[in-house]
Amino acid sequence: MCGIALIVSGIRIDTSSLPFDSTSPTRKTEKLVFSLDDLKAALRRRGPDSVCAEKVLLQLGENGISSFAEHGDDVSCSERDNADGTQTAKLHFIGATLQLRGINPLVQPTVDASGNVLVYNGEIFGGLQLASDCSDTEFLMRTLGECCSCGSCSTDYCVKCGKSSIPGVLSAIKGPWAFIYWQDSSRTLWFGRDAFGRRSLLVHWPTEDDSTFLLSSVSPVSPVQQASEYEAHNETGCLSYWEELPCGIYSVYLDASNSSGYLVGEVKLHEYTNSMLNELIKWERISVEPSSGDLQTFCHKFSRGQHAMHLASLEAVPNETGSIQPAISMPAHILLNALKESVLRRTSLYTIYQAVISGIRQEEFVPVAILFSGGLDSMILAALLDKCLAPSFEIDLLNVSFDGQLAPDRKSAKAGLNELRRVAPSRRWRLVEIDADLSDLVLETIHVMSLINPANTYMDLNIGIALWLASGGDGWVSDANTSDNDDNHAWIKYKSNAKILLVGSGADEQCAGYGRHRTSYRRGSWLGLHEEMRLDMQRIWRRNLGRDDRCIADSGKEARFPFLDEDVIRVLLNIPLWEVANLDQPNGIGDKKILREVAELLGLYESAVLPKRAIQFGSRIARESNRKNFGSNRAANQASAGSVRIYRKSNFC
Repeated sequence: MCGIALIVSGIRIDTSSLPFDSTSPTRKTEKLVFSLDDLKAALRRRGPDSVCAEKVLLQLGENGISSFAEHGDDVSCSERDNADGTQTAKLHFIGATLQLRGINPLVQPTVDASGNVLVYNGEIFGGLQLASDCSDTEFLMRTLGECCSCGSCSTDYCVKCGKSSIPGVLSAIKGPWAFIYWQDSSRTLWFGRDAFGRRSLLVHWPTEDDSTFLLSSVSPVSPVQQASEYEAHNETGCLSYWEELPCGIYSVYLDASNSSGYLVGEVKLHEYTNSMLNELIKWERISVEPSSGDLQTFCHKFSRGQHAMHLASLEAVPNETGSIQPAISMPAHILLNALKESVLRRTSLYTIYQAVISGIRQEEFVPVAILFSGGLDSMILAALLDKCLAPSFEIDLLNVSFDGQLAPDRKSAKAGLNELRRVAPSRRWRLVEIDADLSDLVLETIHVMSLINPANTYMDLNIGIALWLASGGDGWVSDANTSDNDDNHAWIKYKSNAKILLVGSGADEQCAGYGRHRTSYRRGSWLGLHEEMRLDMQRIWRRNLGRDDRCIADSGKEARFPFLDEDVIRVLLNIPLWEVANLDQPNGIGDKKILREVAELLGLYESAVLPKRAIQFGSRIARESNRKNFGSNRAANQASAGSVRIYRKSNFC
């Protein structure tokens, strides 16, 4: 995980061609004051290995635009008139690195011999041929340096010169990414996010009151921290200073204004050039509405499967070679294989920077941890990780609770731990119990408000705090690796050193795990369900992933989302909707039906029937927040507390 940022000054940015209302220069936004040091400190928490800056100065003179590099941290936010009449503008790149791949130390921003500059936050899990000993950033810098510089290519390759196009290279990447790239030869700035928004990138578009153009992985501060009571009351209609950059690939070609003589840049949004990726973005399922014959076959298979599952749950837990599995549909087998490959791509040791391993004794090195509630999704990830990771490594299961041992997620985590010990007895599992009291987290809450920004509701804050604490990995572990009562064992303070965290994001959206999916099914049958699921997937970048990425990365950890692997998404879309979910059945059975079948294939029979429970409810932070901020759960429910926006620091301190 890395932190990247760009401050553009001295260039008049034209956003008129973008299809977003929020880019209008006449809009009014919140006021937000922060320094360059504030920004660098926020990025450093994401990328603790190194933090560096690089500036590109652009001068407009009689002979056109010239550029040269300059080092240092001075940053000016206005055009500069030089003594000779030239105009100077500035691109200030900042990169903070958490290196998880390659054999050589890497410092960002990277600059090549041609004057190109790159800051990159992402992983290349496929699509491009990357050597196992090479870092993603080094490889991408070389590849982008070989691209066409005409700036008008709308396909993978330029028809004029035959070189790869920048949109073509980025569209080919399988994996999460956000990037900012200066192509010096064409005087073009490129930036963007992957198609699902799995890596955060915030943008501040210029306004009449603030002409600065900013990109950053994270906001250094929250508007709530700085707003007075008067401002909070009078600026409730303002747009956020930051917004989540909509997924896509953008370019800004710099030119001289014919009328004013200043540098101007028009922002253009480019289409992804990968046809398969574009199909995933549209999220069109092959089979949505079943015929009467499909339903008869489906109901017959479902009843047989339920009966077989009941019988299997009464038997000893099966092993991989000699078990008798319940009658599971073929789509579940296909999905299981895709998920296993997805986990393997995200946890192979060649993707872990060797300097991280060399400083830790083998028996202490934990390469991967899981954000673990003991629910269906995290149990599947844990079982698959066991199959992908060498047996010598321990696996940390990070569980957060705001009600000690009584929180539902703590109870299910302990039950899940026992089930994992049964299906994978040779693995050493470590349940890290992270306990918190919301009333003690005043400064931490203020900090998390900056991380979730531009999100600003109590629901976002509750989820953000839970994710931030869990990813920190600072808790307690039992000294035993048995299923005996924990009361018989000593408790040891422990902090997980795993840099890679597997997260179950995307499972509910793709497999009908939310209550609103059941409501949509009742109102609009299969087509209504499909439309609601598609809406969830097409807005997951804005509602979930940017926020989650920022909260997890703040601990110097990298979130990886196996359920949002491109191949997994494609497999799920190729499966008929009635094989994915059966919402005529009750909770814990019909929702996420196909994932419950995957759990059965892994021998996780107890987990296969667990109902959906969101982290804010399972950890009980929502209950504590409701009592603190609304007086009671009942009052909070009457006020629809989850969607209530936070405007003043006094609202939560």
